[in-house]
Amino acid sequence: MTKRVAPFGAWVSPITAESLAEGGVRQGAMLVQGSDVYWTELRPAEAGRYVLVRWRGGTKEDLIAAPWSARTLVHEYGGCCVSVHEDSVVFSNFADQALYRLDPGESPVQVTHVAGLRFADPTHDVTAGRLVCVCEDHRRAGHEAVTTLVSVALDGSGEIVTIAEGADFYSSPLLSPDGASLAWLSWDHPNMPWDSTRLWLAERDPAGGFGAARCVAGGPGESITQPRFSPDGVLTFISDRTGWSNLYRLESDETRAVCPMEAEFAHPQWAFGPSEYAYVSADVLICAYTASGVSHLARVDVASGVLTPVSTPYTAIRELRAAGEKIYLIASSPTEQAAVVELDLTSGHVTVVARSIRETTRVDYVSVAEAISFPTGEDEVAHAFFYQPQNADFCGPPEALPPCIVLSHGGPTSATSDGRRPEIQYWTSRGFAVVDVNYRGSTGYGRAYRERLYGNWGVLDVEDCASAARYLVARGAIDGARLAIRGGSAGGYTTLMSVTFTDMFRAGASHFGISDLVALTKHTHKFESRYLDQLIGPYPEAEATYLARSPLYCPDRIECPMIFLQGLEDKACPPAQSEKMVEVLKAHGIPVAYVSFEGEQHGFRQAKNIRRAFEAELYFYCRIFGLPLPEGVAPVEIANLD
Repeated sequence: MTKRVAPFGAWVSPITAESLAEGGVRQGAMLVQGSDVYWTELRPAEAGRYVLVRWRGGTKEDLIAAPWSARTLVHEYGGCCVSVHEDSVVFSNFADQALYRLDPGESPVQVTHVAGLRFADPTHDVTAGRLVCVCEDHRRAGHEAVTTLVSVALDGSGEIVTIAEGADFYSSPLLSPDGASLAWLSWDHPNMPWDSTRLWLAERDPAGGFGAARCVAGGPGESITQPRFSPDGVLTFISDRTGWSNLYRLESDETRAVCPMEAEFAHPQWAFGPSEYAYVSADVLICAYTASGVSHLARVDVASGVLTPVSTPYTAIRELRAAGEKIYLIASSPTEQAAVVELDLTSGHVTVVARSIRETTRVDYVSVAEAISFPTGEDEVAHAFFYQPQNADFCGPPEALPPCIVLSHGGPTSATSDGRRPEIQYWTSRGFAVVDVNYRGSTGYGRAYRERLYGNWGVLDVEDCASAARYLVARGAIDGARLAIRGGSAGGYTTLMSVTFTDMFRAGASHFGISDLVALTKHTHKFESRYLDQLIGPYPEAEATYLARSPLYCPDRIECPMIFLQGLEDKACPPAQSEKMVEVLKAHGIPVAYVSFEGEQHGFRQAKNIRRAFEAELYFYCRIFGLPLPEGVAPVEIANLD
């Protein structure tokens, strides 16, 4: 079939904002109990409700109906809030943040009854008939929340007993297979969990509780994550003590590296409950490690340390659980959307258990990521994934080059991958090129690469986004006169800094981004309240740097049209961060649009708002780049645009 010639950025695509909003879910918090698999699904079509799902005997079923929603707000980012023992499930309910027990054939029964307490990372203490979890206490208004590790009665009495206290943060409680030992992680301000953590171990006492804990790994400059007990009771964990997050085992009070290599066996612990390795037997574990931004699955003999690759089509893995020789993943590839997947290690057979999106888009509409590395400042190299425009029905005019959207990921201690993402295909199928940047500071390339951003946030990330665009312009792949940059949260900050301190971009989109670093130190949540100590410097000692790197205080440098998209209940990046910036740009005559969403926190979860956000941003780019306006898209008011 002959393709129609149309301007890049003006192609008609079957990947609509409505299909992204209504037809997809985000899967997470996966657990395995016997042969059953559990996970949560964020469903935009159900007003952003988190549904607890079980897959049993080849059948998928919802375990909680509306209005129940399995979501915790501990650390604001939440994460794992579900524990399962036999057929009994305990989960945190979003509306009141209380714990509830769900038994077969019954309605959820409330387990905790104290308002102001939040719970995360639960695990059943079968020996005591209780639940061990992280508790975050918000009852003292105007004071920082207090975090502890607690044991909760499951009999409805509401009894809560403190196991550990005194640290600023706790996570990852887990019991040994015989129930005799409890391990957990802790860390303190100003560290984030990927900076310095400690791994603790306590033994059960005669009264059924736990005795004095001892630190068995970690400390200043070492991050420990994902502790696990092997089936025969050996404590295993991931440490970055060598500069790479590798596997270790605690054997007779001695720590042994399992298979040291220059690869990352874990991502930063932004949310509770990450799982990137699992034991399939006492002698063998399966793991997902990242090298050069790409995930690989492997089998490891824990005695010899021999690592054997396991062939799969997947290159981005963010959950991994095991039930004997069957492995369960949440994974994607450059051509396949994220899905819950079963892999039989014996036969090699792969079964897609549940897809994250209703698959209706043909492969010839899909742009496949190209991994690129490019020169950047200080004679260093940064990394990205580049997507060319792709549409089965359209091509661009001869000699024309596509506009390009530079993506700056959030975190900034995070990373992007080459897994197929519908939000990128939304743009590429319309004739935009996209470059998704793993700037210096991203994870997946070793601790040294990640820590390059310490003291340099708003500098090196900005430099790398501009360098990626410059590299592609020089390659003749994109139109240097039609460059946009977009990002959310920390990526929104990089976006704002990029339009403030470079002249590369002609449009910018900040999704709940940061414009005022000083205000962020005073009005953000506990988890990130000291994050900037590393990224910028201690406050108020480094106040001059905070001001110099806050776009809000440099409006005279901005000439780039901007659109801001903001949830009005956002605690991580409060609405004032966007609203003040909008007013300043209006006053300086810069074209600017603002779209806000009631009922949304940090990120958009409701279908109507997801759709509006995509369409508003598309409308904005079309107006700024002089492209034909898309049909059926509601206009956005853009101040100062003639």
